[in-house]
Amino acid sequence: MDFSDPITILLYIITCVFVAAFLYKRKSRIHPNYPPGPWPFPIIGNIPILNFKRPHVTIQKLAKKYGPVFSIKVGHQNMVVLSGYETVRDALVNHAEEFSDRPNMPIHYNIAKGYGVVFSNGHSWKAMKRFTLSTLRDFGVGKNNIEEKINYESDCLVKKVKSFKGKPFDDTMILNTAVANIIVSILIGQRFEYDDSKLQRLITLVIDTIKMLGSPSVFMYNAFPSLMSWFPGGYKTVQEKIDEFHSFIRETLTSRKNHLDVNDQRNLIDAFLVKQKEEKPNPELYFHDNNLTVLVTDLFGAGTETTSATLRWGLLLMMKYPQIQKNVQTEIENVIGAAEPLMQHRKHMPYTDAVIHEIQLFANILPTNGLCMTTQDVMFKGFFLPKGTSIIPMLSSVLQDKEYFERPDEFYPQHFLDSDGNFVRNEAFLPFSAGKRGCAGENLAKMELFLFFTRLLQNFTFQAPPGAKLDLRAAVGFITAPVKHEICAIPRN
Repeated sequence: MDFSDPITILLYIITCVFVAAFLYKRKSRIHPNYPPGPWPFPIIGNIPILNFKRPHVTIQKLAKKYGPVFSIKVGHQNMVVLSGYETVRDALVNHAEEFSDRPNMPIHYNIAKGYGVVFSNGHSWKAMKRFTLSTLRDFGVGKNNIEEKINYESDCLVKKVKSFKGKPFDDTMILNTAVANIIVSILIGQRFEYDDSKLQRLITLVIDTIKMLGSPSVFMYNAFPSLMSWFPGGYKTVQEKIDEFHSFIRETLTSRKNHLDVNDQRNLIDAFLVKQKEEKPNPELYFHDNNLTVLVTDLFGAGTETTSATLRWGLLLMMKYPQIQKNVQTEIENVIGAAEPLMQHRKHMPYTDAVIHEIQLFANILPTNGLCMTTQDVMFKGFFLPKGTSIIPMLSSVLQDKEYFERPDEFYPQHFLDSDGNFVRNEAFLPFSAGKRGCAGENLAKMELFLFFTRLLQNFTFQAPPGAKLDLRAAVGFITAPVKHEICAIPRN
């Protein structure tokens, strides 16, 4: 071979690269029945082909090529993607136990240390999940007393929105405060005023953290934690904000411990502290302060930004489609009139119910869902998934499945209406996920969405500020919130 010839040298290099890639692919293949996927580059895997800001977009394109079950490699980590309603539901519901763990992503471990309910596993997670579900029920989720709290908060929200007198304003902090006050009342037994600096700071910490969790720097930190720890980046910002949030919770815990009355449990923290007292003789403790600190963080974060972002999408879409807004208002007038909206009204309001469902569909709040991990070796859809495999159950592929939704790329409330205008359920509507890792606050979120949305449209007509162009693109972040915008709320009475 003539190595003095530049063309020969180039061909030799190209050949070596392809041979190395082929050998790496064979070596990295875990099992003959492991799901197919794009060839990974050595060390970096499939990172070069992924959209860092919106990885779900790239992943859904890959699903069209490789099918509903396929693999990707992010750095050294093997991951399997599940796409489409049938596949995702089969995994999360029919194989719930096998897909019930969370992978130990570096950023998740840094902020939770394996505690709480979102990023924990094993017996600790099961104990926190049982406690969370039972305590939410005990403090009224799905019952009249939580409905009363939401309606009281709706009154406060309407008053705040009226204060702008139809002039443009950013609804981000206002809607976050309204929703946060509901979960805060359950967690610590109080609500805050809309201008309270402490609550505004907590909400800002949550918004910024969720935004950073979807950033390219955090993506790269999860792929190469040892390397990226030498550089400044979003993961360090996330840690700082989480530490500040945890400090607030620990101060609250100290206060509640000093005033705890086991016979008068007023909030979730009280209920946890009582469990803590009961558990002390048990050598295998779950109800300790670290679990409580992270659990409260999990519930505050999950119970605030996802619901408020959905409401922001709802108001933005009503501005974009004024006729749909008018149709909702007409139904509110016919069914509720000037009275206080109640959950019992929903069954008599098929169009409004359909619009709220379609808002959730369009918003696609958690496109990649929470990552799962196999608890054991699994044969799934003819593929072998070894224990400890990270799983991406793509919720966006479920909510945009053309087999179940006629126009998944449009805002189309008729997805949930029959030809006579009756509300119809769609089995592929899974915005809260499903199975053992489904959203613990699903019932609360449904109540908040209906009561806040109907109260706002009962009192206001929402319009874009003069000369403003409505942008329906999603902001970059772990959840798909709307991009920053202003709205005008014109009083209807």
